[in-house]
Amino acid sequence: MSVSDVPTTPYDSARYLTDEASIAAYLEEAIEGGDARLIAHALGVVARAKGMAQIAREAGVSRENLYRALSSEGNPEFATVLKVIKALGLKISVTPVETPHGGKPEPRGSTRSP
Repeated sequence: MSVSDVPTTPYDSARYLTDEASIAAYLEEAIEGGDARLIAHALGVVARAKGMAQIAREAGVSRENLYRALSSEGNPEFATVLKVIKALGLKISVTPVETPHGGKPEPRGSTRSP
């Protein structure tokens, strides 16, 4: 038997998102990367893990449009992202970014005296 004869199945990360902690960690990693398409794709994976039809219904979006918007090629409107996040039972929070020297970044437009 050669390697090409071994039956395989495509990897699907949705299969491993079985609880709220794994879902939150998965989305946090996607958001940390800062790539909007990756974030949309990660939301799609979580929606599939929870049940795309149910999430689409709760978000008020058709299942087909949700699949398209949350694909790696999709570009959902921010309003759609917010609806999906709410339908997933999640919320967005914001925390200050730490600078390399351990402090908080200066607010935009602030002037700092030497």
